Amino acid sequence: MTFRSISRVVLLAASAVLLFSGAPAPAGTESIKVLRVVPFAEKAQVPQKVQDECELQTKVPAFLSKYASDVELVDSELGTTGRVLDLRIGNVHAPGGGAFSGPKWMTVTGILRENGREVARFSAKRFSTGGAFGAYKGTCSIIGRCAKTIGKDIASWLKKPQNGAQLGDS
Repeated sequence: MTFRSISRVVLLAASAVLLFSGAPAPAGTESIKVLRVVPFAEKAQVPQKVQDECELQTKVPAFLSKYASDVELVDSELGTTGRVLDLRIGNVHAPGGGAFSGPKWMTVTGILRENGREVARFSAKRFSTGGAFGAYKGTCSIIGRCAKTIGKDIASWLKKPQNGAQLGDS
């Protein structure tokens, strides 16, 4: 056996002991609950047409869960037990007209809590002009690119949360 395979056996055995002993799992192994539909921040400025048509409230958490395997999307309240990430979509600048109306951007803020105690918070901002063939993309497609990239940014942040982090183009 190589050192690597011995390490795996030891890690598996230790995990089994923790699992069957009733001891709490090591930090970072418990899923992080995130609302499946993320609300807009209380004073968010988001064009009504974007709210109605672009599905940002479901795109951000869907992309986050795609890039962070420990995220669990939930339909009900996050609660105060375990690990939760409370997200809010902030301002969205996405005038109609696709790429012809200029760059689009959006912000998302989040607070990571563990058993009700705040662990860290972040704010994220991303800009997009639509990338390749942007002139042929609509507003929702372009702002959707921002949502996808913010999902990746948050997934990376969750690996090592830094309080007060500015993610993306912030």
